[in-house]
Amino acid sequence: MGLKERLKADLTEAIRSRDEITSGTIRMVLTAITMEEVSGKESRELSDAEVITVLSREAKKRREAAEAFDAGSRADKATLERAEGEIIAKYLPEQLSDVQLNEMIKAAIAETGASGPSGMGLVMKIIAPKIAGKADGGVVSAAVKAALA
Repeated sequence: MGLKERLKADLTEAIRSRDEITSGTIRMVLTAITMEEVSGKESRELSDAEVITVLSREAKKRREAAEAFDAGSRADKATLERAEGEIIAKYLPEQLSDVQLNEMIKAAIAETGASGPSGMGLVMKIIAPKIAGKADGGVVSAAVKAALA
């Protein structure tokens, strides 16, 4: 069963159990996936890797919205955004630990022979496909920058 089909099955289950937060979140994610599928010149079916990219983007939106609501003293809205983020996280691959990420960065630096900030692009080019959906791009970029400094 593909990721999109799993989302649809879980949506049906959430509706049956009257779980409004879960059903609303899955509907929102499925809408984002559909929008991605129909964007461009012709519609297409997304692969699981592309669905993970959409899920990662939606999870990031929830994190940023929760931070903004916290800054605006709206704890109730921030709690809702975090709950939605946790639901989306169930469908994402397991996130890399800092140790695993640093090992991957060291291996990529050794492979490319990069040194200094000018080698960041080379390292990111190698590491990006390996971490897709498993780590936040901003965190990875900062870690690579620190490793090359």
